Amino acid sequence: MDSQRDGAQALADALPDGVVLGDAEGRVTLVSSVAAAMLGVRAADCLGRPLADVLALQDREGQAWFRSNRPYAGLATRTAVPEQSWLLPDGTEVLVSARIHRPALDQPVSLVAVAIRSGRGRARLDRERSDLVATVAHELRSPLTGVKGFVQALLNRWDKLSDDQKKLMLTTVSADADRLSRLIAELLDVARIDTGRLQLYPRPSDAAVLVRRIVESVQASTSRRIELVVGEALPHVSVDPDKFSQVVTNLVENGVRHGEGTVRVVVEPIVGGAEFDGVRTTVEDEGEGIPVELRQRVFTKFWKGGARGGSGLGLYLVNGLVRAHGGTVTIEDAHGGGARVVLTWPSEDRRPE
Repeated sequence: MDSQRDGAQALADALPDGVVLGDAEGRVTLVSSVAAAMLGVRAADCLGRPLADVLALQDREGQAWFRSNRPYAGLATRTAVPEQSWLLPDGTEVLVSARIHRPALDQPVSLVAVAIRSGRGRARLDRERSDLVATVAHELRSPLTGVKGFVQALLNRWDKLSDDQKKLMLTTVSADADRLSRLIAELLDVARIDTGRLQLYPRPSDAAVLVRRIVESVQASTSRRIELVVGEALPHVSVDPDKFSQVVTNLVENGVRHGEGTVRVVVEPIVGGAEFDGVRTTVEDEGEGIPVELRQRVFTKFWKGGARGGSGLGLYLVNGLVRAHGGTVTIEDAHGGGARVVLTWPSEDRRPE
C-alpha cells in the first residue's frame, strides 16, 4: 500500500499543475508538490485534514472555494466543477477545476480531484486581448480623426472654400474611409481564418490585370517608385479576386511603408517542376530585409517589424489567404538587399478540404 501511495505521489509531483485529492469523507489523501507550494503548506502535514481547510482559496468577495462549490453535495449526475479563477492566500490568481467521482449514481461521492494551475497564461491572454483592443483603437482613430476634421472644416467653411479645396478634402475623406473599410475587413478575415469560417469565391482570373490595378492605385498615393514586371504567356489563376487584391495590396504597401528604394513587383508563370501550374507574384524592396530567424514569426498576429505603425495583421492575413487558395508564401533576400516575398497562385482550384 505504501509503495502504491508513493507511486501516486510521484506521479502527481511530476504534473505541471497542482493536484489535491479528497476521499469519501472529505479528507485529503494526496497533495502534490506543486499544489503544496501554491497553497503555502507542507504536503505531509495536509494528509487526513479536511479538504475545505487545505484548499485555502477565496474569490475577490472573500468566499471560499469549498463552500461555494460544495463538491460533495448537489445532484448525483454532477461530475465536475468547471474551471474558475480563485486567489491563493498570498493573493496570486490561480485557475481551479475539479472532477467528482462516484461508484454509481445512487452512491455518494468517493473521490474529489482538484487541479490548480497558475493564472499567468490567462493573464498573458488578457494582455494580448488588451493589446488587440489598443492596436485596433489606434488604427481606427487615425483615419477617423482625418474624416472628422475635414468634414467639420467643410461644414464650417463651405462658402469660403474653393471648389479645388473642397475636392481635395473630400478626396482625403474618401481615402480615409477606404482605409477604415479595409481595416475592418482585415479584422473580420482574421476572425474567419481563426475559426475556419473563411469563405472564398474563386474563379479564373487574370493576375496581370489585377496586379496592374493594384500597382497603379498604390503608386498614386506615394512618391516611391513602384516597378511592375509582367511575364509572357501567363495562365489564368483560380482565385477570389477580392482576396487576391487584398494580399498583393498588403505586400506592395508594406514594401512602400517599411522598405527603401524601389518596390519591384514581378508577375510570371510558375515553371520548373513545380507542384502545380499557376502564377508566381514577387514583391521586393531595397530596405534592410527580414532576418532568417524572424521569417516564420512575421506570419503571426500582431507582429511588427518596424517603427512605422500598422495593425500587425498584414502578413498573418497574407499567409492565411494564400494558403486558403492552395498557394504558398515564402520570404527570401532580394538581390539588392531588402526583403522579397514570393507567392504562388494555382491555375486550378486547390483549396484545402
